[in-house]
Amino acid sequence: MCLLLCAAPAACTSAARDHADARGSRAPLPAYGSSDIHPRPPGQVRQGGTLTLPITQWPHQFNAYHVDGAWDDVSTIMGLLEPRLFRVDARGLPHPDPAYLRSATVTSTAPQTVTYRLAPNARWSDGRPLGWRDFDAQWRALGRGDGRYRVADPSGYEDITGVSQGADAHEVRVTFKEPFADWQRLFTPLYPAAAFATPAQFNTAWQDRVPVTAGPFRIGTADRAGQTLTVVSDPRWWGSRPRLDRIVFRTLDPSTAVQAFLNGEVDAVNAAAADVLDRLRGARDTDIRTGYAWDDVQVALNGAAGPLTDLQVRRAVLRAVDRRALAEVAGNGLPVGVPLLGNHFFMTNQPGYADHAGPWGTYDLKEAERLLDRQGWHRTGDGVRRRGGRELRLRFVLSQSTNRLGLDLSQLIQQMLRRAGIAVDIQKVPADAYLPQYLNRGNFDLAIFRVTGQTYPSALYPLYRQPAGNQVYENYGRVSSPRIDALLREAGHTLDPARRNGLYNQADALVWQQAHDVLLYQRPQVLAVRAGLANYGVAGLGDIDYTAVGWER
Repeated sequence: MCLLLCAAPAACTSAARDHADARGSRAPLPAYGSSDIHPRPPGQVRQGGTLTLPITQWPHQFNAYHVDGAWDDVSTIMGLLEPRLFRVDARGLPHPDPAYLRSATVTSTAPQTVTYRLAPNARWSDGRPLGWRDFDAQWRALGRGDGRYRVADPSGYEDITGVSQGADAHEVRVTFKEPFADWQRLFTPLYPAAAFATPAQFNTAWQDRVPVTAGPFRIGTADRAGQTLTVVSDPRWWGSRPRLDRIVFRTLDPSTAVQAFLNGEVDAVNAAAADVLDRLRGARDTDIRTGYAWDDVQVALNGAAGPLTDLQVRRAVLRAVDRRALAEVAGNGLPVGVPLLGNHFFMTNQPGYADHAGPWGTYDLKEAERLLDRQGWHRTGDGVRRRGGRELRLRFVLSQSTNRLGLDLSQLIQQMLRRAGIAVDIQKVPADAYLPQYLNRGNFDLAIFRVTGQTYPSALYPLYRQPAGNQVYENYGRVSSPRIDALLREAGHTLDPARRNGLYNQADALVWQQAHDVLLYQRPQVLAVRAGLANYGVAGLGDIDYTAVGWER
């Protein structure tokens, strides 16, 4: 999973309105698979130049498979530095990257065996060619159930029974004990066995450094004091030469990032709120690019500690939150719609989508109050419910990097829950502690964030999977059930697309019933981009090819 703070960098101060329609905001949705990247062929893109982008927090853990590295910014950076065997197009379809793969095919179905034919000239920065030992080390770290490896998501890897060399040193065979439908998402990115093969290497070798690379870029400078990371074109790269000389990532809070764009200090910034969009739309040398990636906004409910361990209290929270009003606030004044989401596995304009929110996603304050009354939480003189002398009080944990819109949504939820007699305290915590010290440890009652880039539905399994001992995967609220687990495992092993989608939808209905989270809306992408920047923007359900990104001639 790629996780982001609730970060549409925006000020959003309008009050929630009760007349929002069932879609959230009313603006039209782009078609499934549409993109807006200002595509230009290489001949129209000049060689050289710098692209400067904002990131929300300084990355301390560059292992994207580690529980503390499961952030969108880390995924973006590591996609520049390490092998991505498959690239995903705007419609979400994977294609082998010829810089790394000559081919990758299922060569046997009983058992399922995938044979990878590696590009002979693909090499790590230490000089070693990519080979089967790299695949083997990654499988053993992620898929063998060894608790010493602090893994975010073992799905798919845990279905592998063996990795071996094929016909020669450039061929790898991966054998599965059961068919795995989304096998193309595995080993992307691929990490080197030389710095991944032991628990110590997996957990600590990638902290504040990238020891080995094999991508079109390499680390140039990492200024921890200035919170600026620069990657530069790697002269040893054997694939298509990047058009850019360097990409600079600056750690900026959302409001500072907007001003930095206006000052010409960064080249792209989120503009998904009306007041920011109004400021940026008229700015000099600015293009506005819009569309939808895989991107949802949700509020996690901690079902492992505190009042929310009670399913009925979690359900009361869902009934007390007016999702339509929140989507209306988020979408006010935007050129694209902000639809409510009724599904945790598919976007509204994606094949397979079905709305299972039902009563759990429908605002009903009286029903929320009835649920709380039945559980013995009764109102007192100040309006806050109590049971046995204890207040019904929840802690809503936010990162300090949460933007104004995220804060506004949190405060609106605070007001909505207060109407039901639930007191909510909003606590801001340091951005670099939010994931490792709060979400991963279940140190919250409520937490708002975005889930991004989940083109493969099997990649969402860790969000809804049953925790095992200290391994919570990415299910920060620890809410699941044996049936949800079984359905998601079966879906991952089902090759027929229609049946697979049906299983994900069965699981989704149960996720709603379990009140796993308050799923809000499908977040649109509205980007302000420096005019003349080619092949960058909103890539639909796919990837940005950073070797093609550059400045028009």
